[in-house]
Amino acid sequence: MGEEPRNSRQAEQRMRIGQSSAGSGAAQRAAGGWSSERGERSDAEGGQSSDRDAHEEKSGALVDLHSGQETKMDFKPAVTMVAVIVVFAVMNTLTKMAFNEGMHTTVLIVLRQLTATLFLAPIAYFRERKTRPKLTTEIFIYLFFSALLGASLTQWLFFLGLRYTTATFACAFINMTPMFTFLLALPFKLEKLDVATGSGAAKLTGTAVGLAGALVLALYQGPSLTGAPAAASVELAAHAGGGARRWAVGSAALLGGSASWSLWFILQSKIGTKYPVLYSGTAWMFFLSFLQMAAVGVATEKMTSHVWVVATRLQIVTVLFVGIAGSGLGFLAMSWCVERRGPVFTTAFMPLVQIVAAGINVVALHEQLHLGSVVGAALVVVGLYFVLWGKTKETRTKEVCPPSVSKIVVEEHASGTETV
Repeated sequence: MGEEPRNSRQAEQRMRIGQSSAGSGAAQRAAGGWSSERGERSDAEGGQSSDRDAHEEKSGALVDLHSGQETKMDFKPAVTMVAVIVVFAVMNTLTKMAFNEGMHTTVLIVLRQLTATLFLAPIAYFRERKTRPKLTTEIFIYLFFSALLGASLTQWLFFLGLRYTTATFACAFINMTPMFTFLLALPFKLEKLDVATGSGAAKLTGTAVGLAGALVLALYQGPSLTGAPAAASVELAAHAGGGARRWAVGSAALLGGSASWSLWFILQSKIGTKYPVLYSGTAWMFFLSFLQMAAVGVATEKMTSHVWVVATRLQIVTVLFVGIAGSGLGFLAMSWCVERRGPVFTTAFMPLVQIVAAGINVVALHEQLHLGSVVGAALVVVGLYFVLWGKTKETRTKEVCPPSVSKIVVEEHASGTETV
């Protein structure tokens, strides 16, 4: 009897010890499960952190890529346009000398376009015969008006205005071509003007300053800086004696010529997308211009050998130079620059023609250099700098943050936020 209570107490103690051990084991197992769960959560957070690091590295790679594009500047269009300006300046000097020898205006334009066609047609045929698209009716109409505006009408109106006014006044109107092009490009949505941005304010300021320089060139002559008699004053008096009607007709012709050339730059940006063969498009333009001006020449000029046959060596050199270098290579280079940098960038270099031509004329033709020409040329250069700076900054902004890349980055950030 005494042993049974003792045995029962021992059994109860063993049961308590077993329950305590079982509770301790369960607690340990629960603690181990919580620890493993925390480890898994830590691993998941580590994976998310590594995903964020990889995303940041990818974003950094994009930034570095666009920073490389920002630092890489393409100077080829600018160098090309400077070369075109020099060619045009020499061409204007040779043209003036040929006119002084009695060469007719329409005849020079016809021979110029014919020479350019014969020069470009073989190059276009062999270079683009495998890539040339089909010449549709729509493309032909575009090319016809490109020839009318850029090659025929512009040159004919410019020479008409030059005959009725003065050379300085005529060049001043041509200097207004960048301003006309910029204003005409706005409604066609080829240019955007946001004065709140630095690029937009620079383009607007450059246009205004360049226009002011062109007006100074046209309206203010000033004293001669070379010390010789002012021949332009005699020319102005002679035109004033001829009447205000001739001056008004000449001014209207120059205004129409500048507007026509500006419209050609706008149209050329469209042709570059519809008929993307530069040599063939330019060759077609000069061939159609040759037919247009030949029809005008037949209607207005006498059909005699004295008028249509080139006689002197200077006239032969002038026709070959203006046809090959001026029309052929010059318009080819301008069309290429329009495709690369747009019409406003290309026409922004046009005011430099008068500056380079004035230097050539002072040295070669011993013409006078006046204070108004220097002041106006300085304003034109300042305006040109502002326009080019604005276009360059605008191009950099588009390259650094294109819409497609920005969309990708935003989508990646959104997906990363959802996974966190």
